[in-house]
Amino acid sequence: MPSRMATKRDYYEVLGVSRDASPEEITKAYRKLVMQYHPDRTSGDKDAEVHFKEVAEAHEVLRDPEKRQRYDRYGHAGMQGVDMPSFGSFGDILREFFFGGGRGGGPQSGQDLEFDLELDLAEAAKGGSRTLDLRRADVCSKCKGSGCAEGNKRQTCRTCNGHGAVLQSGGFFNIRVRRECPTCHGEGTVITNPCTACRGNGLVLAEASVTINVPAGVDSEQCLPVRGEGHAGGPGVARGDLLVVFHVRKHPFFERHRDDLVCQAFISFPQAALGCSIDIPTVDGQKLSHSLARGVQSHEVVTIPGQGMPNLRSGRRGNLHVQVLVETPRQLTKRQEELLRELAELEDRNVSPQRKSWLDKLKQLFTDAPKK
Repeated sequence: MPSRMATKRDYYEVLGVSRDASPEEITKAYRKLVMQYHPDRTSGDKDAEVHFKEVAEAHEVLRDPEKRQRYDRYGHAGMQGVDMPSFGSFGDILREFFFGGGRGGGPQSGQDLEFDLELDLAEAAKGGSRTLDLRRADVCSKCKGSGCAEGNKRQTCRTCNGHGAVLQSGGFFNIRVRRECPTCHGEGTVITNPCTACRGNGLVLAEASVTINVPAGVDSEQCLPVRGEGHAGGPGVARGDLLVVFHVRKHPFFERHRDDLVCQAFISFPQAALGCSIDIPTVDGQKLSHSLARGVQSHEVVTIPGQGMPNLRSGRRGNLHVQVLVETPRQLTKRQEELLRELAELEDRNVSPQRKSWLDKLKQLFTDAPKK
């Protein structure tokens, strides 16, 4: 019969992260899964609590550098004898998530809330006001954050007699060590009759709308902290912050290079030879008319100042770089072919200086080639 240790899932697999994931990536994955398995979202799901505790245990190990190193080396076997928190219920894990552990040390601010906001390039260039629809922790209105059912209050923990810690003996020398109480998690009190609305957590998930100001010129992976708009931390305690992470979608026409934009403009051979005026769209949705000089070459880059992205700090706009591409027609009318043949004959008679130089070099190459 396989042991329980053999059936336990890999902690990295539980959180859905790679083995070289950073602490920030581990915490982000943990927060996402805690919200996913929250009882408000998994009503009636018998497996939700099992997954909930599995996620909490994986996070407890992987967020601690020493425990993580030990787990990476020995796997689950290396976790035997390691001090691990005991989560008795959804409420225990939610308190650990929202409050960052037991509240015995005094009130703590709520957890930060990360929100991914997608923008197109025009929105990123313009900036402006955006309203975000969030789900975040709020103080339970039924119990006012106490976690207790109406008419009840927290009771002194019988395991630690209200001290929040217990003495444990162990090791070769049977040394007594003071550890956080496994029953009340350092609070000194427990909830014997929990609130039915929040299941004793004191917090519930609630819908909220927050209006933010998107700075003009923002780029992907840049973060905007919005103070006091994250998860609630309990009665009378400051909220965490809302961390808005921007993701700017790729544009079908423009390519961004910091504050500069790059695009391409296609012209015909006659336009390139004679010079012409071309229309160039801007990221703001406008249209610029720009004159190209006679003889512009394919892949030549024309720079238009001040038509790029705004700089986040100075507000000064970068440049728009237009790469000119000369198109060679694949199909010709009879008249077009006649004109091009006539042009080709004229070029043979009146070779341009650049072409004459190239022909002279080619002739010299064959002249100097060794004869067999």
